[in-house]
Amino acid sequence: MGPDRAAAPLGVVADICIVVAAIIKFAVLPAFETFPAFCLAIGLYLVPAGFALACSRQPAAIAVFTAISVNVMPLIAPTNQMSYDTTQFYNSALAIAAGCIIAPVAFRLLPPLSPALRTRRLLILTLRDLRRRAIILPLARAEEWEGLMYGRLAVLPDQAEPLQRAQLFAALSVGSEIIQLRHLAARAGAAVELDAALAAFAQGNSAIAIARLRQLDRQLASAPDAGSDEAAALRARARILVICEALSEHASYFDGGVPA
Repeated sequence: MGPDRAAAPLGVVADICIVVAAIIKFAVLPAFETFPAFCLAIGLYLVPAGFALACSRQPAAIAVFTAISVNVMPLIAPTNQMSYDTTQFYNSALAIAAGCIIAPVAFRLLPPLSPALRTRRLLILTLRDLRRRAIILPLARAEEWEGLMYGRLAVLPDQAEPLQRAQLFAALSVGSEIIQLRHLAARAGAAVELDAALAAFAQGNSAIAIARLRQLDRQLASAPDAGSDEAAALRARARILVICEALSEHASYFDGGVPA
């Protein structure tokens, strides 16, 4: 159901809610005094409405039953000492009815962004975050970066091109490798050289970043370290290789945008 066609159904829903709330508040509740009776009075409406909402699968049905379930309680406005003020009820009813009609119209006047624009914005935002995380210490955990990227991949429009999806996956991989490489480079005594390479990457110069990373790889390969430092150096070289391949394959993406 498009926003332009949703105004009429939601307007009808608002009318139904107003009528039901008026019956419950002014015809049913004055005859009861106990809390169980109050629960019974509103439960006869809310329980079926909630059940219909839970069983709904179509977005249009979910929107309708959500409005049916939510809009009644503000109109009834239950308090410990009930107030049966008709003027207040009419004001609330008018506000809810107007909101149910105006909201879909507002979405029609302000349509959602196109899939192409949303995809470009996701890519630009991801590149900006990646560059910042490359040079700002302390680094976030790999799990935090991956969780952020999985969320963006989930909202990536279906109309996105395969290249754009590949660029987002490359950013995910590069970010995770940079975070891990930071820790390994510190153990291998190559933190300064890595900082220089990542600074070039943050400035949008993948060629210089790749050259410095490869120089760091040669330095790690010729280091005479042993034991745990040697193991860290080997893992660092593997991550350098992954980063260099991603930067080389998607240089046009990683070199674009505004430097961090």
